[in-house]
Amino acid sequence: MTQNDTFELQGFTPYLLNQAAEATGSRFQSIYKSKYGMLRTEWRVLFHLGCYGDMTAKDVCDRAGLHKTKVSRAVSALAQKRFLERHELPEDRRHERLTLTRAGRRAFEDLVEDAQNFDQQLIEHFSEGEIETLRLVLKKLAEL
Repeated sequence: MTQNDTFELQGFTPYLLNQAAEATGSRFQSIYKSKYGMLRTEWRVLFHLGCYGDMTAKDVCDRAGLHKTKVSRAVSALAQKRFLERHELPEDRRHERLTLTRAGRRAFEDLVEDAQNFDQQLIEHFSEGEIETLRLVLKKLAEL
């Protein structure tokens, strides 16, 4: 095996961001997967509906930056779990309004508490200034 001295992968920002996202995302995934049998995209769809209210799958795709195929699978899985309902839009029958059911709302509220606790555990190792800087930098990167 040879080493490339002209490029340091461990210092490449997209690589570092991906490593951090995978490490933290998979640790949180163990919570919602063990409690509700959800995959990552299902959790993201559930949280978008819980945070922003009823929307179409396209709206979720646009807000979450997810591919429509992944969202479609997640919507089907959440509907099977009875966490959401689909309502055909009268003005455009190709689209559906997605709504959390009572069970979906309960799962969302339960997982919000888990998410807040998880976030608190993540940031407890940082100063207030570091937390503020981290969030600012991540938001800036997301807007590029």
